[in-house]
Amino acid sequence: MVALTIKKADPTQPDTRALLQASHDLMRTLFPSEANHFLSVEGLCQPDVSFFSAKDGESTLGCAALANRGDYGELKSIFVDPDARGRGIAEALLQQIKAEAVRQNLPVLRLETGTGLDAAHRLYERHGFRDCGAFGTYEANAPFSRYMELTL
Repeated sequence: MVALTIKKADPTQPDTRALLQASHDLMRTLFPSEANHFLSVEGLCQPDVSFFSAKDGESTLGCAALANRGDYGELKSIFVDPDARGRGIAEALLQQIKAEAVRQNLPVLRLETGTGLDAAHRLYERHGFRDCGAFGTYEANAPFSRYMELTL
């Protein structure tokens, strides 16, 4: 097995686009459309977004993005191929996002996640994220959202 590598990537490439489509499809099965806040592939190509992929050799196994919101960073679109889960890929992607936020001098990292995504919640909690109120354009008391933040 080749060692996992995480690098900045282009979300329009076929391998990453396929992972993003799988993530978006999953979110659409779990939540109503108004509760889905993922960025489109085009949204992930914006200058304020840093997009990363995790690869094992030539296989793209996961991806994640950091949106720079000026006074905080927002974790977006973390997803790992279901066949590659349990290998620490989400952990490695989250570490990369945290390092990028520090590199960009962002004091806080925030995220919106869906209720019921318990494995993701445990990952974030292990990294020190705590519940917080709605931020940015998110609505307070949204029934399908959980908001979390980490002071860097």
